[in-house]
Amino acid sequence: MESITIYRLDNTPPAELAAKELKRCLGKMTGRPVKVRVAKTYEPFIPGLWLGLLTDFGLQADSGSDPDWDDAVHIRTAGDSGYLAGSNERSILLAAYRYLTELGCRWVRPGKTGECLPALGETLPAVEVKEQASYRHRGVCIEGAVSWEHVRDMVDWLPKLGYNAYFIQFREAYNFFQRWYEHEGNPTYPRREFTVEEARELTARLRAEITRRGLVLHLVGHGWTCEPFGIPGPGWFPHEGPLPEEAVQYLAEIGGKRELWGQIALNTNLCYGNPRTREIVTDAIVEYARENPDVDIIHFWLADGSNNQCECPLCRDDRPSDLYVMMLNELDEKLTAAGLETRIVFLAYVDLLWPPQKQRIRNPDRFLLMFAPITRSYSKAFTEVSPEGVKLPPYKRNKLQFPSDPAVNLAFLKAWQKGFHGDGFDFDYHFMWDHFKDPGQFALAEVLHKDIRGLQDIGLNGFMSCQVQRVFFPTGLGMTVLGRTLWDRKLALNAIARDHLQASFGEDGEAVGKYLRRLSKLFHPRVIRGEASPEELQAALRDWRQIPAVVEQTAAMVTEGVKRPEPCQAHSWQLLGEFGEMAKLLSAALVARHTGSEAEAKAAALALVKWAQKAERRIHHVFDIFEFLMTIGGYLGLTREEMGIRR
Repeated sequence: MESITIYRLDNTPPAELAAKELKRCLGKMTGRPVKVRVAKTYEPFIPGLWLGLLTDFGLQADSGSDPDWDDAVHIRTAGDSGYLAGSNERSILLAAYRYLTELGCRWVRPGKTGECLPALGETLPAVEVKEQASYRHRGVCIEGAVSWEHVRDMVDWLPKLGYNAYFIQFREAYNFFQRWYEHEGNPTYPRREFTVEEARELTARLRAEITRRGLVLHLVGHGWTCEPFGIPGPGWFPHEGPLPEEAVQYLAEIGGKRELWGQIALNTNLCYGNPRTREIVTDAIVEYARENPDVDIIHFWLADGSNNQCECPLCRDDRPSDLYVMMLNELDEKLTAAGLETRIVFLAYVDLLWPPQKQRIRNPDRFLLMFAPITRSYSKAFTEVSPEGVKLPPYKRNKLQFPSDPAVNLAFLKAWQKGFHGDGFDFDYHFMWDHFKDPGQFALAEVLHKDIRGLQDIGLNGFMSCQVQRVFFPTGLGMTVLGRTLWDRKLALNAIARDHLQASFGEDGEAVGKYLRRLSKLFHPRVIRGEASPEELQAALRDWRQIPAVVEQTAAMVTEGVKRPEPCQAHSWQLLGEFGEMAKLLSAALVARHTGSEAEAKAAALALVKWAQKAERRIHHVFDIFEFLMTIGGYLGLTREEMGIRR
């Protein structure tokens, strides 16, 4: 049998991985041997699949794009010959996966269980693609509870769907790893202590996987308001032991006291009007940038708390955003003097939603604006509202109320954009908590699809999803919608959903889609979000009672589905069966919470918790039990202790 030859023109790790993946997948799909050879220049008359940069083939990306940041792919093949080209090293890998997608490959969730490779004949079909990603920033941020395998598989999955970035919060992501390895929320696992040193080791391995794929590496965010002062901030934990005496003077003064806000270092703001405070923080960022040249973008955030800004004479006459921008300008001067080109993210978030009145960023090319509307509602998309005519609420130090209305959130963004005309992206939370409130995923997917399509219209060039990593239960619909729409904002939601469900479930994908759409309606996400009227609650109670019967109607289909010869699809059906059990228990707990006695409500909620803890061994790769319990268990009235969460 004649072999397929891949000629690799680029020696970077992303190109090496692209060739390796092409060899693996094409070999499996065709049954033919596949060879990889390294070449120096493109020889169009030599048969083979040639892999390299656009410039290797005399091609160009769209005018006005930045080849270092903007991803474009050009693919033209006929049978075993042709080229797969990308605008940068990362895009070579994206081109390989884009080609395989055209051949029928699908990756419906991370890990080996999510790969669907079709059987092809010996002759490869012709493929022609010329695309540039709709948005520059297409990333995922670590959150929830994670093992090494969870994050490794997520990073491996991202470029297959067109994502190009990954954000590791903190310096070592300790809190997220700790939740998994100490099994917060699941005492049926053996307990053990997880150390910061272990987290550093896993984070180093994760960074290597990100770099290997050429993904844009974002880091830190949290910690700049405590770590430079000798106060550890590995997570949202109460501080233990005495504070360094020297550090106390730099903490925000509130009510005449300088102390940790709620005893949590990460939530504590500082005395930003003090020049020495700003100097310590900005020096620490410069040192980190110098010591970590692999980090493309450093996030510089203030504290994670709100309404706790310093009230001393140095601070009280300036908005926090003015003092923040002052620090950003000082940081830029230091980075420039050090010859460092590292880009810096600043954020519009809680107290910082109110834009500066006095200060302006002097070097916008250094910075990216991160719009982080954490209190927004996901019942409406940004495209369904308008900020026109919306008056911003007045800034009242430490007495602020944060908006849930997307229109008001957009008005804050527009106010920031009046003074900053540089790059920026949405940092949003669709898959942090809200997907648990829409188990069928379809209602949230519709809002997300509209949000992504509309980013261009609100002056943002992409999206970083702050989310749990295991968000593929019962399907990967939401993450597939996010990745594919960020790559091509013109894609229709129904087309994405149809393709994903067919890949996941085979010819019954359409029936599964109808089932999940129905559950999205029956669960009434607005009620679980706390946004509904009494009339809507009564309608929800009627619908929640219907859910067990609706689930049972799919039982025969699931029984047959798990027998499918395609392993990826058989596993999808298995997960759908597990999901049905969860849906029945959740619906019963919701009814009991609103109609039963306190004892009945607690018993129903604990039955759901028990199922989750038992099922985790089977579904941990797709479902974050810790965050599910924190979100839904909290709504059902359970305490952390009742859910087995210690920290």
